[in-house]
Amino acid sequence: MTANEGWMIAGMMAVTFGIRYFLFALADRIRMAPWIEGALKFIPPAVLTAITLPAVLLPKGDWQVSFSNPYLVSAIAATAAGILTRNLLATIAIGLAVFFAYRFFLF
Repeated sequence: MTANEGWMIAGMMAVTFGIRYFLFALADRIRMAPWIEGALKFIPPAVLTAITLPAVLLPKGDWQVSFSNPYLVSAIAATAAGILTRNLLATIAIGLAVFFAYRFFLF
């Protein structure tokens, strides 16, 4: 790594830390409109969907929307488990169990 790359990484770290620290330091003093607070509640599911959906539907870089895709099958099983059990640990365990069983025993 060159000196310029090190300074660039340090600068990005400082900017990221500064933005987050500023927002956390002023969080108790800032009052947001109720509609903004309501909209902020949708950020975690949107980010989680943006991260997981490409990994599930495009595991090798191209569309694989079929039951030969173990990522898709385990995502469907985990979604069903989450809806039925409302238990995070059970959802993760069922999703992983289906994924490994499907991957190692069927395909």
